[in-house]
Amino acid sequence: MTLQTQDIDLTACDREPIHIPGSIQPHGILLALRLSDRTLAYASANVADIFGLDPAAILGRPFAEVLPVLTREFEAPLADPPLAGTTRYLRTIGLATATGQRAYEAAVSRSGDYAVLELEETPPDSVSSLDSLYPTLRRFVEQLQGASSIDSLYHLAAQDVRRMTGFDRVLIYRFDEHWNGTVVAEDRNEALPSYLDLRFPASDIPAQARELYRRNRLRIISDANYTPVPIQSRDPAPLDLSDSVLRSVSPVHLEYMRNMGTLASMSISILRDGRLWGLISCHSKEPKRVSLQVRNACDFLTQIFSLQLEARENTSLAENRVRLGTVQTRLLAHMAAEEHFIAGLVNHPDDLMLLAGAQGAAVLTQDHCWCLGQTPGEEKVRALFGWLSRHSQEDVFATDSLSQVFPAAKAYTDQASGLLAISISKAQSSYVLWFRPEAVQTVKWGGNPQKPVQEEAGTARLHPRRSFEIWKETVRERSLPWDRSEIEAVRELRHAIVGIVLRRAEELASISEELRRSNKELEAFSYSVSHDLRAPFRHIVGYSELLKKQEGSDLSEKGRRYVDTIIDSAYTAGTLVDNLLRFSQMGRTALKPRRVDVHRMIDEVRQQLMAHAAGRRVDWVIGDLPEVTADPVLIRLVFENLLDNALKYTRPREKARIEIGSTRNDGEKVFFVRDNGVGFDMKYIDKLFGVFQRLHRMEDFEGTGIGLANVRRIVERHGGRAWAEGTLNRGAAFFVALPDETKTEGAA
Repeated sequence: MTLQTQDIDLTACDREPIHIPGSIQPHGILLALRLSDRTLAYASANVADIFGLDPAAILGRPFAEVLPVLTREFEAPLADPPLAGTTRYLRTIGLATATGQRAYEAAVSRSGDYAVLELEETPPDSVSSLDSLYPTLRRFVEQLQGASSIDSLYHLAAQDVRRMTGFDRVLIYRFDEHWNGTVVAEDRNEALPSYLDLRFPASDIPAQARELYRRNRLRIISDANYTPVPIQSRDPAPLDLSDSVLRSVSPVHLEYMRNMGTLASMSISILRDGRLWGLISCHSKEPKRVSLQVRNACDFLTQIFSLQLEARENTSLAENRVRLGTVQTRLLAHMAAEEHFIAGLVNHPDDLMLLAGAQGAAVLTQDHCWCLGQTPGEEKVRALFGWLSRHSQEDVFATDSLSQVFPAAKAYTDQASGLLAISISKAQSSYVLWFRPEAVQTVKWGGNPQKPVQEEAGTARLHPRRSFEIWKETVRERSLPWDRSEIEAVRELRHAIVGIVLRRAEELASISEELRRSNKELEAFSYSVSHDLRAPFRHIVGYSELLKKQEGSDLSEKGRRYVDTIIDSAYTAGTLVDNLLRFSQMGRTALKPRRVDVHRMIDEVRQQLMAHAAGRRVDWVIGDLPEVTADPVLIRLVFENLLDNALKYTRPREKARIEIGSTRNDGEKVFFVRDNGVGFDMKYIDKLFGVFQRLHRMEDFEGTGIGLANVRRIVERHGGRAWAEGTLNRGAAFFVALPDETKTEGAA
């Protein structure tokens, strides 16, 4: 039968109940008494050998009757044991046993409703007092203060722990974010091989083992070949030994130790903010016992080391923050000096990249993309921008392996294996991105990191690794990781940018409100003036024509020309007033949208205009013109203006050509009117849709300069846009884009 690795539950070790093994290591005794009635509830089987007591006979009896000596010695701590998660070390006592007088180191802990007393036999020639360990601890503290780097701190801790314990090898073992462990420092003799710089997979220390390391900082295994001593009880529930100093360990771990060539080990947990940071791991080629006093001293040393390490790392972080804060200040000054903050970023790429320690950066909005330094191509950056907009809800996104979350990034790992991004605006989908290239690394593992699977008695079983020979792995598609200070710096930059954007938005809102009020007043003024001027101009035209008709025979030729000029001027002024009145009404009239047959409307407008253009040769080309939802009166005015202009400005041509058609583009229906007339110079495009703006002399082409302003205003009120393209003496094209309601309905 062939075993398939994928059929094996590789998380089985994570669920092994190592906190309730039901046994202890043989170099001590465990007794647990029920707090409610002070009776003995659990006892290790070796009380028979040590005290000559039958465990089955003493269980359930008052502890004071069974072992009065221990009751007298430890009455107070047993009556009030420490809280769960804490073990209280008491003192060393001498006890008369079946084999003579022996010294035991006592510790008490709490396990649920039980007080747990553990007596660990003192090893021969052990240190009995902290006084003898004080010189080593003092030297360690003095050397910590003079350590020049974090690496030197690691080495000092490994060196002094080995000096106090006498182990063959002491390792400083640091966990990464995935719980793989790396040996960052080592002190050893020649009895065991070096593990410096080797990495060990997270599966070597399963999750529940890491939790015990976090809760119980010290653990020792004196002999990997020991025979466990069972714990006996009348209670069917096993005793939780999470805080025990004698807890028996998993047979898998003992096999792991033997495969490693170490028969004794001791681990001291390094905690940072209550979280497991790493271990000081001690190994011996032969069985080895270490006294409780020495272990306590090592624990104390480790806590000092942890505090010093945290201080050094915080100092380094603070220095980086100050350095990056200077860069950030420069960027803020650049942004403040520009009309738009983005210019302050894209015009100073060196500072922008320096802020995150990146080799490339990009600034993106919905409409623009600026690529700076070493980045993927613009099209690839836009695709990444789209992915971030859809999938990232965080203000700051950071990864040192972009291709793992965005597979398309495999194509440009040499520019962007690492990505750091800040979202400037969720509503507008704007981002600043920083890129780091691939940093190929060779990782040395302490043996193949995959657990071997073997068949035993027809079943598949996971085994600890048997070989710890260096196993190399080349890690690709990863960049150098983003430092915490860099992530904080870009987060603060984001806050500053958002502040600028909000401030600008408030200013614009204030300006917009003022403009709205001014426009409203201007519209009212325009309406009032244009309405009031209509009658006088009509009177001027009417009375001038009456004068010409009734008194014309008495006027000289010059007088008649003067009257004609008055009539023409008053008529033009009246037309201008009518157009101005219509323009002012655009913002005051409510839209009444309905379905409009554009093709039919264009045909009606064309026939109406051609009635006034008798004798002209005009080639009309009319394409597909779909229906729209719009105000029929206003949208008709749009096309009347555009077609009238096309006829007007093709007048110098022997044969005019006017094309009307449409296209669809990104949720819009785009209509166009194209002619072969006199055209215009594109450098004046900004004037084209302005009120009273003319690009041609009135003597050449009549008009008031309001028509195209009306076109744009009507189109924008319908949620669309209008623009034009032209070439002088080669014609012009006018475009009107209206929302495609069929797209909107489909999306709904």
